[in-house]
Amino acid sequence: MIPATTLDAYEAARYRAGFIDRTDRGRIVLSGKDRASYLHGLLTNDITVLKEGEGCYAAYLTPQGRMIADMLVYELGDVMLLTLASDVKDTVLAKLDQFVFTEDVQVGDLTDTFTSVAVVGPQAARIAGAVLADVSVDGLAALPEHGNVRAQFEGRPAIAARVTDTGEAGYELFVEASQGAALNAALGAAGAIAVDDATADALRVEAGVPKFHRDMDEHTIPLEAGIESRAISLTKGCYVGQEVIIRVLHRGHGRVVRKLVGLAFEGGSVPARDAIVRADDREVGHVTSSVLSPALKRPIGLAYLHRDFVAAGTSVTVDGAPAVVTELPFLGRQS
Repeated sequence: MIPATTLDAYEAARYRAGFIDRTDRGRIVLSGKDRASYLHGLLTNDITVLKEGEGCYAAYLTPQGRMIADMLVYELGDVMLLTLASDVKDTVLAKLDQFVFTEDVQVGDLTDTFTSVAVVGPQAARIAGAVLADVSVDGLAALPEHGNVRAQFEGRPAIAARVTDTGEAGYELFVEASQGAALNAALGAAGAIAVDDATADALRVEAGVPKFHRDMDEHTIPLEAGIESRAISLTKGCYVGQEVIIRVLHRGHGRVVRKLVGLAFEGGSVPARDAIVRADDREVGHVTSSVLSPALKRPIGLAYLHRDFVAAGTSVTVDGAPAVVTELPFLGRQS
């Protein structure tokens, strides 16, 4: 049974407005006139096309096409902001700094300087507009995915960026680290409900959004995780790892040995992470994320399965219990 407090937070995020702590994100800033062209040669998406107020989702790969990190990239006009999992921030920061030679690029770490909170749900624009100055509710509502705008919070600089990686569309609000508690209080006063980690994870899994070091890691090729349509530009020039990606797409017709899929579990038990998935007596994959879905009222999860078993409707077992491969997302976004 799902606790009432969890249901309250879930329903707020899905149907009204909830706010999710994002202190688990690292924040890197790049300045200098060559910042876009420099990142363009490293990341999988098209960075040079970004104008002020625009952004994208991208991956950083090894020459072998395996992931170092995934990240959100925001062009703010005078600098470029990258947000990514905090446990890979130092690795990415070091690599970005290492490969600057003659380019006019400066790399900095803002992880401890700024903090952020995601406001999600159908009323997210209203809530964000109520706590921020120098930006309107209509202006926020008009932002495309990854769009961003400068604002103020209690007289200090702030940024609002349109995000969907939480599972519910909304806005990530960046403020100075010392203002984090005040921002949470202001969001609560404006009518948003704090969303706990377990509920945030349920929203993410229901939307089929993979998370780095949960559903993707340093052994993952982006095509396996199914993020290529969002993270990879097929029209840009060279980037690190491109040769492998193009070879799989063109020569291999996009076929990889394993794929990330959804699983709907029979029964009431939520399988553990890394639980083995079997078809008949054959081991065909493993679970990466699993939650009890408040909307579906059943356990669901994400899992890597061998490509012969990824078709929706395929029957498998996990820890001896039946499960069915399900198309992602499990649920569409409400906002």
